[in-house]
This record gives sequence, C-alpha cells and structure tokens, in this order.
Amino acid sequence: MKSVIRVEGLTKRFGRRVVLEDVSFEVPADGVTVLLGGNGAGKTTLVRCLMGLSGMDAGRIEVCGLDPARSGRGVRERVGYVPDEADAYPWMNARDLFRFLRAQYPKWDDERAYRLLERLGAPLATTFGAMSRGEAAKVMLAAALAPAPQLVLLDEPFARLAPPVREKVLGVFVEEAPIAGGAALVATHDLDVAARIADRVLVLDGGRVVVDTDVRALVAARAGGGSVRESLRALYPHREVA
Repeated sequence: MKSVIRVEGLTKRFGRRVVLEDVSFEVPADGVTVLLGGNGAGKTTLVRCLMGLSGMDAGRIEVCGLDPARSGRGVRERVGYVPDEADAYPWMNARDLFRFLRAQYPKWDDERAYRLLERLGAPLATTFGAMSRGEAAKVMLAAALAPAPQLVLLDEPFARLAPPVREKVLGVFVEEAPIAGGAALVATHDLDVAARIADRVLVLDGGRVVVDTDVRALVAARAGGGSVRESLRALYPHREVA
C-alpha cells in the first residue's frame, strides 16, 4: 500500500499526562481515512503532530515523504489543512487569506479558490473576526482544496455547525476532494460524518489507535449486515461519539 502518512510509535505527553501512547498507523495515498474518537481522545494533538505544529516525545512521523519536525514548510506546501478553529488573523478576509497562501503553495489555484468560495456561499469581504464559525469553516475549506494538495487534513471541520451549513460544507468536501486528487484524513467524533465519507477508519481511544480497518471489509464482516453507521457504532459504542 502506497502511503501518504506513516506514523510509528508516536508518544506525546503534556507534563505527566500521556495524550498519545505508542500510536502507529498508515494512511493510503488515495481515498478518505477518518480518525474517529470522542472529545479528549487526542485527535487534535495527533493532527498537530502531523503538521509539525506540535513536537513529540517518541516515535517517527512521515507526511508526504517528509518529516514534519524537520521539514514543516515542505509538509505544509503539500497539505491542505483545516484546523478545528480558523487560524487566520482576525483582520483578514478571504481575499487577504488567499493572497497570503498564494505565496506558500507552489500549486495554488486562484480560480479554483474563488470558485469553491462561491459554491460554499462564503463571504469575500467579511473579516475572520466578524465571521460565524460556519463562514470561517467554508473559507478554510476553500483554501485547503485550492492548491490540489497531496493530502487534505481536516480537524473536526463539521463540528458545531448549524445543520444547513454542515450539509453544505460536507457536500462540497465529498464532491470536490476527489477532484483535488490525493488523499484526505478527517478527524471527527461524528459517526454520521464518518459513515458518509470514510473509505478507511482509525479509532483513537485513550491515546491509542484501537481500530484500523477498511470500511467495506468492516461492513461485510459484521454479522447480520447493517449500515456503515451501525458498523462504526459497534466498533465504538462506549464513548461520546455522536
């Protein structure tokens, strides 16, 4: 299997608290892999380690063939990243953000960025400081998909959005991510989202990856059949996963 992410023995501590412990997995170079886990499972910490935004205490990470700790810029040039909270400056609007990112991504596509913004119904002139969470999520998703990255990395991108906004953002992601090419890793606690987009599922629980499976194989192996959501619920019934 050709992989866009390889993680071996990743351990991360904050003081005495172990957030990630001996985490190992791979993400295929195509399709959507969902990182499923409840609040506090360590998803955001893991995503930040993958982006080189947080150090680790042990282990090895490779993203798009690079070590994020040593080649953070190279990783960020190859990855379209949507954090759990928009990380643009409050004074920026979409135009400002795109202008800034144009210099960061060798394959940045202005036409694609503005087309996605229009599809999402996101504001052009509103500053991030004045945007709703949903508006900010739309702009960040457009920015993540615009350069057709090797990897799209989304951290709870659909969380706390009003249902109509959530459906709009999710629909555009499902339709546009394959066009962008490459692979996607989506961290979420939402079983409905996972069931709709996942080709593979990683379940993170107590700082460890406890399940790593292909969704089709999971459903096929489940006694009595059932939906993808039911199969995922059977994997992870005891946490605060919606």
